Parts: sequence; structure tokens; C-alpha cells
Amino acid sequence: MNSHIKEILGSVLSVIGTVEAAIGSTPFQQLSKETKFNLSLQGNVLQAAGASLSADGQGSLSLELIGDEIQAIGNSTVVVGLLIQFNDIVNQKLIITGNWLQALGSFVGLTDEFFDSTPSGRALNIAGGLLQGIGNSMQALGGTDQLYNNNDEYGQFLGVSGSWIQAIGSVLSLIGQIKEETEEIQLGINE
Repeated sequence: MNSHIKEILGSVLSVIGTVEAAIGSTPFQQLSKETKFNLSLQGNVLQAAGASLSADGQGSLSLELIGDEIQAIGNSTVVVGLLIQFNDIVNQKLIITGNWLQALGSFVGLTDEFFDSTPSGRALNIAGGLLQGIGNSMQALGGTDQLYNNNDEYGQFLGVSGSWIQAIGSVLSLIGQIKEETEEIQLGINE
């Protein structure tokens, strides 16, 4: 699989994962607690795989590569917080830390777009990365509010809103990534 396809496929997996995780975080009464948990878990696994695949598709060391790697670590940290039952506080702290890492990865990766030699998709990638970073930050803040302030309603509102903002950002980034990779293929470059 060539690097351009890896980056696009990584972005597709990230979109599917963010939407799944957002559905899992939304308090739909029709979905059981187990279904929501499974959606959150699968969503974060897909996001980690997508970020890893995107990182593997990078042509050279760049802020985008580092950002993708940080995001993959963040999603993996969330997965550990969901799967391994330490105690509620430790699990919540792992999930919060994973969301902060995802936000950091988004912000690091989007800075690379300012130095990218291909303008196609740049605005979408910047907007998408910004929204993903904001969404992950909101999720982390929501988790922190729930953990330390016992404010479940506001914390859940921040978490759900952040999940959907992240999902919207990932869709914008996918569109931008497709445009960027298409231009790179036409120019015969790999960034």
C-alpha cells in the first residue's frame, strides 16, 4: 500500500472511529450501556489505528507525523482506561489523559499544514485539526469536571459536545487529506 493511500485510509478510519465514539458518548435512551461502551471502545481503537496508519504514510519526519503518533498514543490511553479495570478514578484519569494527548496531537499536526508545499486541502486540514483539538480538550475538561467537581450533567454536556466537534473536525480533515494527497500524487511528491 503506498503512502498516499495509507494517509487517506487512516483518515477514513479516524472518521469512522470519531463518529462511533461520539454516538457512544451521547445519552441515547435507545442504546444500552453495553452498546455505548462498545461504540466508545471500538471508536477509540479505530482512531488509534487510523492515526497510526496516517503516521506510517508520512514521507518524512514532520510535525504531522509527530501529531499522528501523539494522537495514536492518546487513543490507546483511552482504550486502556476503558478496558483495564483499575478503579474508577484511575480509569477516568487515563481517559482524561488520553483526550489531552489526542488534543495535543491534533494541534501539533495542524501546525504542519502551515508549512506544507501543497495548498489543496490546507484550509480544511487546519480547520479540521483545530476542531479535533478543541473537541478533545472539551472531552478532557468534561471528564475532569465529572471527576473532581462531581458535576455529571455539565461534564457530560462538555464530553458529548466535544465528541461531536471532534467528529466534525475529522470529517473536514478527511476531505482535506483527500485533496492534499490527490495534489501530491499529481505533483509526484510525498509529504
